[in-house]
Amino acid sequence: QSKTILRVCGVLRKSTVAMADALAKIPDVEIDPEGTFKYILVRVKAKDGDVHKDIVRGTKNAEYHNHIFEKVNPAMEALGLECKCLGGGKIEHNNQEKKIRVFGESTAFGKADHAVSVEKLKTFFSDYEITWSDDKK
Repeated sequence: QSKTILRVCGVLRKSTVAMADALAKIPDVEIDPEGTFKYILVRVKAKDGDVHKDIVRGTKNAEYHNHIFEKVNPAMEALGLECKCLGGGKIEHNNQEKKIRVFGESTAFGKADHAVSVEKLKTFFSDYEITWSDDKK
């Protein structure tokens, strides 16, 4: 019986490591290179697991915040992961001046924790000035 338990624990450990590896391969940030656009903060996690990471996704191709989520969710599900939108807002990205401003909220998902989003953005755009506010515009 103890061998069976050890075998199950080994399998669970391997699947947890595999999910952590899958999460590590997902970019923290994917946003448009220029302009003002909607963004969402998404928590991605292993199905039936505790391991997770938060990611930022934004594009001017999305008329509504849920359009972004509708693209992210199936891509994560295809990797065996699940995701939940933690909120949204807008990003103003000026790559000439190397500035990003995070603000606003999503009608559908509520306001993202912009401080968390900014920390993610700073890891990707380390040479930028990145700010956030609770202003709507």
